[in-house]
Amino acid sequence: MDNFLKLISEGGIPAYLILAMGLAGLALIVERGKTLYFDFSIKTDEFMEQVKAMLYKDQVEEAITYCSANGKAPLAHVMKSILERSDRDDNALHQGLDVALSEVIPQLGRRLGYLSMIANVATLLGLLGTITGLIMAFSAVSFADPSQKQVILAQGISMAMNTTALGLSVAIPIMVAYAFLHSRQNSILEEISEHSSKVIEIITSRHYAPFHKSSVFPKDLALDKMQANSEGLPPADVKVG
Repeated sequence: MDNFLKLISEGGIPAYLILAMGLAGLALIVERGKTLYFDFSIKTDEFMEQVKAMLYKDQVEEAITYCSANGKAPLAHVMKSILERSDRDDNALHQGLDVALSEVIPQLGRRLGYLSMIANVATLLGLLGTITGLIMAFSAVSFADPSQKQVILAQGISMAMNTTALGLSVAIPIMVAYAFLHSRQNSILEEISEHSSKVIEIITSRHYAPFHKSSVFPKDLALDKMQANSEGLPPADVKVG
């Protein structure tokens, strides 16, 4: 800890700026990690099995309620938007998907781009500290009092090396975290794209068996048969729908 504080103090203003960028990056990593890995997490296979089972049983309302119960997850939100338009045509289903994606995608990528910016700025601040330290060192060689030349030279070199090390120490972990978070974002979007297409296909391919008069109006069919027998005609099995 003492060495770290010494590193900050010897780095000067660029070191304090790098430290501030590191703290901001850490806060963003914690917030985005919690959101993408915990708040937006859902057991995808189990969830989709339940939704598909309800659709195959024509329990659309129950499926919508089930999605609402998991509404914090982007996948559930998109499924709910599609199911709410299941009684409409294909264009309405795809329009519902587009609307839901336009609401979900900004939530997935919110403030994620700042991590890449922070990593780049931390590296540049380290470079700035390096240049500032070298300028200080060269000034010591050229203009400083001989009795102070060695001290100023050492301070300049120390500042140059410390800020470079500090900038890289902040930038590298942030870039690694950014890669994991960005991968998680893409994984969620791929799941949404895959399963939403399957659900739309299930909805658009549902076929209902036509109603027969024998099942809808059994009493009328019995009267028709009695009338046909009295007239000597074959009974007609009329389809409805």
